[in-house]
Amino acid sequence: MSEAKQVGQLYINGTFKPAEDGQTFEVLNPYTLAIIGEQAEASEKDIQAAIDGAVQAFRTWKQTTAYERAGYLRKLLHLMQTREREIAEVMTLEQGKPVAEAVGEVRYAASYVAWYAEEGIRVTGDLLAPSQTDSRLSVRKIPVGPVGIITPWNFPLAMFVRKIAPALAAGCTVIVKPAEQTPLTAVKFFELIHEAGFPAGVCQLLTGEASKIGSAWMASSAIRKISFTGSTAVGKMLMRQASETLKKVSLELGGHAPLIVFDDADLDMAAAGAVESKFRNCGQVCVATNRVLVQRSVYDAFIEKLMKRTSALTFGDGFTNVDMGPIIDKQGFDKIVAHVDDALAKGAKCLLGGKPAKGGGGYLFEPTVLTDVTSAMRIAKEETFGPVLPVFVFDTEAEAIQMANDTPFGLAAYCFTENLSRSIRVTEALEYGMVGLNTGRISAAQAPFGGVKMSGFGREGGRYGIEEYLVTQYIATVYKES
Repeated sequence: MSEAKQVGQLYINGTFKPAEDGQTFEVLNPYTLAIIGEQAEASEKDIQAAIDGAVQAFRTWKQTTAYERAGYLRKLLHLMQTREREIAEVMTLEQGKPVAEAVGEVRYAASYVAWYAEEGIRVTGDLLAPSQTDSRLSVRKIPVGPVGIITPWNFPLAMFVRKIAPALAAGCTVIVKPAEQTPLTAVKFFELIHEAGFPAGVCQLLTGEASKIGSAWMASSAIRKISFTGSTAVGKMLMRQASETLKKVSLELGGHAPLIVFDDADLDMAAAGAVESKFRNCGQVCVATNRVLVQRSVYDAFIEKLMKRTSALTFGDGFTNVDMGPIIDKQGFDKIVAHVDDALAKGAKCLLGGKPAKGGGGYLFEPTVLTDVTSAMRIAKEETFGPVLPVFVFDTEAEAIQMANDTPFGLAAYCFTENLSRSIRVTEALEYGMVGLNTGRISAAQAPFGGVKMSGFGREGGRYGIEEYLVTQYIATVYKES
């Protein structure tokens, strides 16, 4: 794709527009570090206009039927399917992931639109048994109100689509704030929103300084729900701020996923699962494996299979036929280097990689495998968010469970075993919101995505995801008998 400079605008009340004060910020290609575009930076007036528009549109959008809302979502789905390559190329340009992987993300995002076009129709209430003959007691589910959505850069389309699809299906209006590193994918998607004909104000796009936009949303009593994906530290801050207006909040925060390989596992399947989980999107995945725990008796055999698969990975420009692209920015790159250096200084061994790679001038890091890793190392406790796989050893099932749960986070975990009884014991003992058994890939539109402990709360996906955008209303009716 050509790196012709792109200019992205805001989308407020059904219109693409520059920022009120004309301010923009630069967007970089993380592989070449070239400036590929400029994006409008929302002013305070723009933010307030979006809030006002969302409130106004909610008055009528919530009155539409679930079938009408499904119609809009189906139009959007069709546009996503017919324009997937176009969206994917913009994603690769600003985020760096290989185009084939970006196409996969578009399809994954589209699966949520397809699901919620149908799930909105299935939202129901209840009729309760009355306590007297002249009364009726009913319960209905109603949309919570205008929603603010804040998402990171690692999945610049899927992260916000799997939030806005259930919100729209539920009858909420939405304002999306994507990451500053990857706004152009969101702009491209909003072109499809516009083409699908959603009423003005139902879907809005604000880009720019996160603290400015987020602070305005948190202070506004008109924004009734915040859905955030990002760091635990920011999630805690948003939760504190939400208390002032008692907003409903969903938080998908940091993780530190273990992948346990028992001595009865299919080692080829386990090695494939570890590589798929760890190195997809260059390790920049919230559910990526952060620690591989291997039972001692199969340790050497597993390492051999893991090394064979990992050493075959290619990396470079996402527009070429590679498995991995670059790290998103210098901050992320420096954290990876610091984790590896700390581990090596404390006695870890590097079997593969372990250093920056050359290419394009950007932030490439070689696929890396570390062994002799201990709990004293930073990489054992902190989320690396890069293509580094540390391997630990354990002896007993109880030890594996203890090691896996020894973290304040609880987003995703993985387990490989062919023993039915062990699979039940271990998966139910893992303190995580999601567990993959004999697989390194767990996300699906029909399944509840989310964590526990310091990984947040709330779910995205399936019938569970739409509940996040609904509130329960109870109506007691007394009527006159003829």
